[in-house]
Amino acid sequence: MGNRLIGRLPKVGIRPVIDGRERGVRESLEKQCMAMAKNAAKLIEDNLRFPSGEGISCIIADTTIGGVAEAAMCADKFEREGVAVSLTVTPAWCYGTEVMDADPNTIKAIWGFNGTERPGAVYLAAALAGYAQKGLPAFSIYGKEVQDANDTEIHQDVQEKILRFVKAALAVAQMKGKSYLSVGYSSMGIVGSMVDQGFFHDYLGMRTEFVDQSEVNRRIQENIFDEDEFKKAYEWTIENCKEGKDYNREDLKGSAERKKWEWETVVKMTLIIRDLMIGNPKLKQMGFGEESFGRNAIISGFQGQRQWTDHMPNGDFSEAILNSSFDWNGIRQAFMVATENDSLNGVSMLFGHLLTNTAQIFSDVRTYWSPESVLRATGKSLQGKAKNGIIHLINSGSTTLDATAQQKDLAGNPVMKPFWDITTDEVDNCLKATQWPQAVKEYFRGGGYSSQFKTDGEMPVTMCRINLVKGIGPVLQIAEGHTVVLEDGVHKLLDERTNPTWPTTWFAPIITGKGAFKDVYSVMANWGANHGAISYGHIGADLITLASMLRIPVNMHNVAEEKIFRPALWSSFGEDKEGQDYRACSAYGPIYGIK
Repeated sequence: MGNRLIGRLPKVGIRPVIDGRERGVRESLEKQCMAMAKNAAKLIEDNLRFPSGEGISCIIADTTIGGVAEAAMCADKFEREGVAVSLTVTPAWCYGTEVMDADPNTIKAIWGFNGTERPGAVYLAAALAGYAQKGLPAFSIYGKEVQDANDTEIHQDVQEKILRFVKAALAVAQMKGKSYLSVGYSSMGIVGSMVDQGFFHDYLGMRTEFVDQSEVNRRIQENIFDEDEFKKAYEWTIENCKEGKDYNREDLKGSAERKKWEWETVVKMTLIIRDLMIGNPKLKQMGFGEESFGRNAIISGFQGQRQWTDHMPNGDFSEAILNSSFDWNGIRQAFMVATENDSLNGVSMLFGHLLTNTAQIFSDVRTYWSPESVLRATGKSLQGKAKNGIIHLINSGSTTLDATAQQKDLAGNPVMKPFWDITTDEVDNCLKATQWPQAVKEYFRGGGYSSQFKTDGEMPVTMCRINLVKGIGPVLQIAEGHTVVLEDGVHKLLDERTNPTWPTTWFAPIITGKGAFKDVYSVMANWGANHGAISYGHIGADLITLASMLRIPVNMHNVAEEKIFRPALWSSFGEDKEGQDYRACSAYGPIYGIK
């Protein structure tokens, strides 16, 4: 485990604020106030980790904060320690703006203790009013139940809000200063692959780096990769990646020699794309100092089609292996690599990865199958969670092998895990559930190998997608639902109506009966692009919180209203929650933009 990117990991700062009046008031609150801070830090450190596996570090102010001087001391400490996320806690009234975190660069929340002795809710309201007047969005955390003054427990509803806030805020902080690496550029006119530098800079604080695909070819031809690792990787691939059926016409099938060359090439491509993202010190030892550094890319995209794939093996193997939680070097953090260089779907994958620590699925949102259409095509009726219809998620490239549903929880349910919880047996099962057919050369003239599997388990998942809309900017779509398993015969009949060499996930979104979630057809009809990013778990509420921090409005979701958690001052923009979101995001603008 370890951070593979350049730059320190962000920390969470805990600010215990207090009524500064001495000779009785402050002294009576010191112990309770500092205990709140320590309990909040323990909650965060015990429950959250970075995607790299490292623990979250909480920094507590050296003293309780009763006035401007102590607030400044805390701010100085937080700056030295690299604090990016600020959680203020208090059990009592404090001096409003005097003790608040006034740093415009931290993401802020306040937990005001719900008690009647010296109510923290009064300070919470006063501080939020100050933040609203200053134009600094802050999140309000206030428990539903009144607690006694000596009650140190953090109630469940408060825990949920603290963890949701910190997860989302750390996701924002981890993206800042990192790169999106575009290997190639526009793929087949897909607008998401026309990487928008303004969006990445203004909304995510990220660099955009561009490398022509000819650089991949140069490194292949000049052997600018670790040849020892290549031998290890190739042997692992041949042993573990079973070649599937060749669906090509006889006149398009390659010779054994050609197929061997394609296997060698796609393994080299995998090493090279990874090295382009994060560098490789071995290259410096080989005399390639410049190439050894990489681009500090937290995410990348590979254009592939068509300038590459018309004459070279496609990027499907590289994307699928990099996006999985394992390779020839063992179990490790998944990379985020977008097929067809769809940077907007890549960012959507990144959101899911930073919030869940798990690998992500990249898919075409290919086909809506109504119950009637399935019955007509197969003679079978859809059952269970699939009964209202399903969406066929399928794409040649970036679907992680973790999506085979071969990882299990303690109860034996299929899951997708953070890499540190995955076992070697589960890796073997993921590989055994996957075949690698020769690419269909009507699509990919240069050949290559695509992963072929079905998601063979029912799992809670969330599909999301960032879209850029002229006149608005970025908007986020969210659809919670489940992967579903069809009878083998039904799956085969439906799957083979499209390209059968690609991995399939059958998705049943949760229907609410209204708006874009009136029915499954409406979900498909309202989806804003041809791709979607799918994450394990129902994380729609986390995505909504993250989007609000980035000032990205959500235009479609099926998350229950009581779970929606946005900055407190969003309520100043009207009563309808989605209208509030649009108006507030427009008023404050992107967090790194210049208004």
